[in-house]
Amino acid sequence: MRRISLSASCVVAALALAQAANAQATRTWVSGVGDDANPCSRTAPCKTFPGAISKTAAGGEINVLDPGGFGGVTITKSITISAEGVEAGVLVSGTNAIIISTTDTTAVVVLRGLDIEGLGTGLDGVKLLTPIQALHIENCTINAFRGTNGNGIEIAPSSGSTEVYINNTIVRNSGQGSGGGILVKPTSTASVKTVLDNVLIENNLFGLRADASASTGNLDTSVKNGSTGGNTNASLLGVGGGIARNQMKIDGTIVSDNGFGPRADNAMVRFGRTIVTGNGTGLSAVNSGQLISYGTNQSHGNTIEGVPTATIPQI
Repeated sequence: MRRISLSASCVVAALALAQAANAQATRTWVSGVGDDANPCSRTAPCKTFPGAISKTAAGGEINVLDPGGFGGVTITKSITISAEGVEAGVLVSGTNAIIISTTDTTAVVVLRGLDIEGLGTGLDGVKLLTPIQALHIENCTINAFRGTNGNGIEIAPSSGSTEVYINNTIVRNSGQGSGGGILVKPTSTASVKTVLDNVLIENNLFGLRADASASTGNLDTSVKNGSTGGNTNASLLGVGGGIARNQMKIDGTIVSDNGFGPRADNAMVRFGRTIVTGNGTGLSAVNSGQLISYGTNQSHGNTIEGVPTATIPQI
């Protein structure tokens, strides 16, 4: 009986150890000198984001210990990937860098402090394919995604309502074919709310394109305290869906040296405290679009100045 009891105890202990070994941590770590065979702990970090994400629980956080290139990754759950005070590179060639695709519509994804590099051939820097509760992109630099139809950031869910917040981020040197800097283009029935704060959108094929032409949902886009410059086509464009379903608000932003400044194409664009200068066309509204000025803007020095469709008096 003692032998049987001892054997049973050994089996239970072995199972407990196996479960502990396979458990996902709420916080994991990566290092430029790590190893994906490690448990991704603080003292035994992993080497890549794909290696760490499989060992991180939903709602958990991957932290970067020291500088390194940590690889492209597909995110399938709530997660935070955070690099504070170190160089955390995601470098790809001919493919996407970070894909977000999950069946969890309540997922929250945070990307913080990442240097996302496409080497001129990358497709999308960050690509959201499915509806989630919220995507936060903070303190990131996204550069050189000029592969076929490439974008710095592409937001393309096909259902539900998704919120996207981009703060203190640079998106530059991206766009090929139908791509550009930031493309918000949901499909089917999806709706997207997008807020940009202190975002620099530079030298892309287009700057920000909020496109409701492929969805029956609503687009609500806000841009504040930012800058768009050197974009070949439109810098800030609302297109498709009509003025009730596609609305963009611009505040405190510099729009210079682009093909077009603020542009409303079958959409509503409102703007205030914004400087529009040096563009091919400064202000434009086409296809029943409305470009509404709050009367606090400065628009001058564009090849074709253009005028708002209406100006709201100051209160």
